[in-house]
Amino acid sequence: MANVPAELKYTKSHEWVRVEGDTVTIGITEFAQSELGDVVYVDLPAVGRTLAVEEVFGSVESVKTVSDLYAPVAGEVVEANTLLTSQSELVNSDPYGQGFMIKVKVSGELPSDLLDASGYEALIG
Repeated sequence: MANVPAELKYTKSHEWVRVEGDTVTIGITEFAQSELGDVVYVDLPAVGRTLAVEEVFGSVESVKTVSDLYAPVAGEVVEANTLLTSQSELVNSDPYGQGFMIKVKVSGELPSDLLDASGYEALIG
């Protein structure tokens, strides 16, 4: 069973969201990284880019495939995890910590279709 932290929100496309005031941290779930296999490259947006909900904001390349990353919230990118440029394996080893993708200053409300931990667990079986 994949690790699904209770304090996070989740998307059906396997991103997680940690809410910290009006800023959220976004990454991919432990389940997603395990399905991808060893991550070899991460493409992230520039700081200052404005994202719409469900907009593709980057991609993760693994030994198996390339997978798009979808914005779970609307807002402005305030940080991209530059550690992943040289240490993409952090997505595999620490998906909820140092392997995060971006931080976004949210504009408006959080989407109502974000899943809680039990909803995400039901999704991944």
